[in-house]
Amino acid sequence: MLRSYRSLVGGHPVGGHADGAGWVHWVRAGDALEAPYDMAVLKATLDTGAAGPDAFTHPSLVGRVALSGPDQRRQALAAARAHQPAWSRVPLAERVGFVTAFHRVLRARQDELLDLLVAEGHPVRVARMEISTMLAAVHPRTATVAAGLMSCDHRVNGRRIELVRKPDGVVGLIPARNAAAATLVFSAVMTLAAGNAVVVDLPPSAPLSAAFVCHELIAPLLAGHARVFSALCAPVREVVPEWLASPDVDDIYYFGPSRRGLELAAECLRHGKKPILELSANDTVVVWRDARLDLAIAAMLEAFYASGQICLTPNRAVLHPQIADEAVKGLRREIERLVVGRPERTDVILSPVVRRAEFTEVVAEAVGAGATLVTGGEFVDVHEVPRARGPFIRPALLRVDGLKQARTLRAACEETFFPLLTTVIADPVRTDDVIAFLNSNRYGLRNSLWATDRAVIAAFATEVRNGGTLKINDSHLGPVPLLPIDGGTARTGGPGGEANLPMLRTTHLQAISTATDVPDDLLFDYFSAVADA
Repeated sequence: MLRSYRSLVGGHPVGGHADGAGWVHWVRAGDALEAPYDMAVLKATLDTGAAGPDAFTHPSLVGRVALSGPDQRRQALAAARAHQPAWSRVPLAERVGFVTAFHRVLRARQDELLDLLVAEGHPVRVARMEISTMLAAVHPRTATVAAGLMSCDHRVNGRRIELVRKPDGVVGLIPARNAAAATLVFSAVMTLAAGNAVVVDLPPSAPLSAAFVCHELIAPLLAGHARVFSALCAPVREVVPEWLASPDVDDIYYFGPSRRGLELAAECLRHGKKPILELSANDTVVVWRDARLDLAIAAMLEAFYASGQICLTPNRAVLHPQIADEAVKGLRREIERLVVGRPERTDVILSPVVRRAEFTEVVAEAVGAGATLVTGGEFVDVHEVPRARGPFIRPALLRVDGLKQARTLRAACEETFFPLLTTVIADPVRTDDVIAFLNSNRYGLRNSLWATDRAVIAAFATEVRNGGTLKINDSHLGPVPLLPIDGGTARTGGPGGEANLPMLRTTHLQAISTATDVPDDLLFDYFSAVADA
């Protein structure tokens, strides 16, 4: 079945261009790996409207999403502004019920979403991980706890004091291009539950799975309040200036590279908008001398999910020197077992790599500075045949001796959005020095620790301030209800960045004091208000 999604404006699909023009078409990624020229021609003829009717029945064609024009984008913002106040008046418990309903329907239709993610090129194991992460982000317990943080109510000296979080209003959302459906779910569902209206700009580079989520999962559940939700598809370079200039946008919620995100934050502030940033990452796994090494190796291997092109994957590992040789040996053995292939294969976690030239530069720089390339780094095609223009890179493992040297290398200090894990042998090996290495990270999404020494665990839990999330003796990637999926410090979240519960990040705190039982003669007696109760 060919899935076809028009622009969703104010909760309703709207008419667009004639069939075959003004659409982004998607061909099955596995077929594109096998026959790249033929699939590129098919997609190009469809996108430009030059295809004949037979092209629409091609077995490799999965679906299409309509591009959105300026008029549709303006209408979406106007609908969001007009209908958000009524939605915000819906009791919070009912809006939390929307999250619970979404969780239920996502579970029921996860196989459909899985098929679309795989068609877009997500290996099936990676897609399953993404769906489990979506389910954690909108788990009923997650929603209940977030809602509990939205308000508190106390009686103080004859007054009712309420601390209440109010929705910011209209939120413009730009999901990640490499994981549009997942980041859309992480952000949009809880942002709506907070009482906001949401206008999503789906990336034209890969919009199909995200359009499915918007049209078939989110919008129907909003029922009579669907007009607070729109899903468009347009180049971000066109959309962002419109949102910055529009009085109908309050927040811009952006997933993307750090440099552009931090520039956007400055532009938002100049235009009176609130930026919410989910940017690049450089996650670290620390493996102490008493760690369960088999489990720690499994956690470090998570670096290669989607060839490292997911911000939540670890980029580097800091190893205690007493276990370093054994850990590197075990990592090499497991890395060399990873296979390349079509995304439909259940034994595949590797994806085609976008930044191949940057990979070569970063590895060459590290090796030139004295690091050791333990394994990997060859360019190969989908059949693992070495080719200079192969879309895949064999997973690479670097060894760097010493924290001082690591601080000089891009392989250890910058986001590496390709299949590379840099192991850093801790020297010096004191916990204070390793913690200082983590806290000096220019990025700050996740850190994880493998150790059994309670004093070491307590030191990391107390003193590691970098990052939105710290996981201890657990999967680095793995989702858990209540645990924020994203959010971070430094270049990952920008100024004010932190672990992200979207229900809180897209609201603001308001304090309300109501005099309920204060004698008239004490209303202006300031000292009576602060007397001990």
